[in-house]
Amino acid sequence: MNKKLVEVEGTTLPFYTYEKDDLVYYEFDASECTPPEPMVNTIRGLSLLKTTSHRLVGIYFHEPFPLYERIPITILHDVKEREDGNFEITFYKEN
Repeated sequence: MNKKLVEVEGTTLPFYTYEKDDLVYYEFDASECTPPEPMVNTIRGLSLLKTTSHRLVGIYFHEPFPLYERIPITILHDVKEREDGNFEITFYKEN
């Protein structure tokens, strides 16, 4: 998989993009950040979700429950606990 660095205005972490199974993914790793950096980067990253085929994947050191209250109701998310103990949250637009 070929990940490419993409610039996202207002973020403090690197974001990468790649394609898989006809979907476009944007990914960032906030697992070593302290609040509010993970939330700020996620909110800015949500602007990348232009269509239902786009996904935003964030890696967090814990499940970010306060974040869920701040995202639009048209944005859904899936949570996966990784083997390393971090959480991988995938955000996507509702169909």
